[in-house]
Amino acid sequence: MKAAGGALTEEEAEMAVRLSDSDGDGLLGLEDFKKLMEGMEEERNKESELIGAFGLYEDMEGSGYITPKSLKKMLSRLGESTSIENCKAMISRFDINGDGVLSFDEFKVMMTN
Repeated sequence: MKAAGGALTEEEAEMAVRLSDSDGDGLLGLEDFKKLMEGMEEERNKESELIGAFGLYEDMEGSGYITPKSLKKMLSRLGESTSIENCKAMISRFDINGDGVLSFDEFKVMMTN
């Protein structure tokens, strides 16, 4: 797994084998392993897409957060005019820690709901 760019704990590896083992022998054959790796590649691709989308909305100063101001600016670019107050309300729905901005992890939650 490490050679293919993956990093799993022992527990994660055991779970991956249990979930991917098509014949129940506790081992991964070549086909099982290929399917597991394809699934991991799909997850990496999804993560890359989310990172790209987050970067579009992220604060232009590179703070690593989506602020109400940066959200308003991106929505304006997309032809959606809205107020800072509306942007604050949109952010508050997924602002898990209540700091008034969205981190990447909060953005992921928003995009998967």
